[in-house]
Amino acid sequence: MDPIILTTDRLRLRTFVPEDADTVYAICQDPAILRWTTVPDPYKREDAEFFLNRLVPDGWREDKEYSFAVEPLGGGPLLAAVSLHDRGTGVWEVGFWLAAEARGHGYMTEAVRALAHWAFTGLGCVRLVWRAEVGNTASRAVAERVGFVVEGVQRAALPNKGTLRDGWVGALLPSDFGLPSPLPYLPAPAA
Repeated sequence: MDPIILTTDRLRLRTFVPEDADTVYAICQDPAILRWTTVPDPYKREDAEFFLNRLVPDGWREDKEYSFAVEPLGGGPLLAAVSLHDRGTGVWEVGFWLAAEARGHGYMTEAVRALAHWAFTGLGCVRLVWRAEVGNTASRAVAERVGFVVEGVQRAALPNKGTLRDGWVGALLPSDFGLPSPLPYLPAPAA
């Protein structure tokens, strides 16, 4: 798929470009991003270049991962990254990080909501998954504000920096946004 641009009332979600290297490198020095995401630690300039020049374009070309840079709609600095990872059979997983100075303004919720809507309407997604290490309350708060239903804890589910960690898992369905699903859904009977 060719990269696309998504917009919200306040934000533009566009593909990353090589010129974002300095900003991505600087943002990924944040201790919270290093702690809670799978970015390398320490995060080097070469890591930003590899992300921008290989991982992002390869993901779009192979239709396996769509990464977006998030910036103010009216112009301004890069605020965040959001991405969708193909998990097969119509299931996608969302991931994100947010620059420290951009936190507390609802940007991440707005960006994830826009990305989820596109997953359902543009990709035929039947289930959008969110996962985060147990304890990452900021990520969980975003997921819950978007509408993800937290389904539980998966033990040893998230490899991060050579260690398996327990992870929260949640899901969002097209019907949660009032949208039709490409496949019928038969919920389990109530116990």
